[in-house]
Amino acid sequence: MTSSTLRPNTLAFIALCNEYCVAVQDARNMSSEDCSQFIDSMLRLLPRIYICASDLASGMADDGMEADDVYIESVLDEDYYDTVRRNVENLLGPDDTYLEVFHQDMKYSDTPIAASIAEGVSDLFQVFYNFLETVRDATEDVVSGAVMAVADDFANYWSAILCNLLRAVNNIKYQG
Repeated sequence: MTSSTLRPNTLAFIALCNEYCVAVQDARNMSSEDCSQFIDSMLRLLPRIYICASDLASGMADDGMEADDVYIESVLDEDYYDTVRRNVENLLGPDDTYLEVFHQDMKYSDTPIAASIAEGVSDLFQVFYNFLETVRDATEDVVSGAVMAVADDFANYWSAILCNLLRAVNNIKYQG
């Protein structure tokens, strides 16, 4: 992959995805005493990823581009996903669970709906891992297509996960 004509925001997004994946993978080597380090890392990365992805999605819409013909292959296997999820879950312990207020079923429910930080972290990890594997050593056209696909997926799916995670980890940092 050459960076000659890729937009700076595209390069920044790729770097942030890589940094996120490294931080999540490093959770396996952390003890409960290191939990605050992980939380700080998520609080630093999540807003930056949101802003960068939002700019990508907006730029794509402004340029009139669509991601209909672009596909990011899922290369992360289920076992590795589960390992990542369990590592984060073990690191966070009882702080892993939070109340989800924006879940679709919440408007019909009289009881709170619990969600897992580890699952959300792993869901984002899966998106970014698959994206990074797609753009690694890829041509500029493939990178541009993958960016369109991940930006479209951001608008339709993982932006909400990211926002919910940010709220939950912020709560651990400042209210927990």
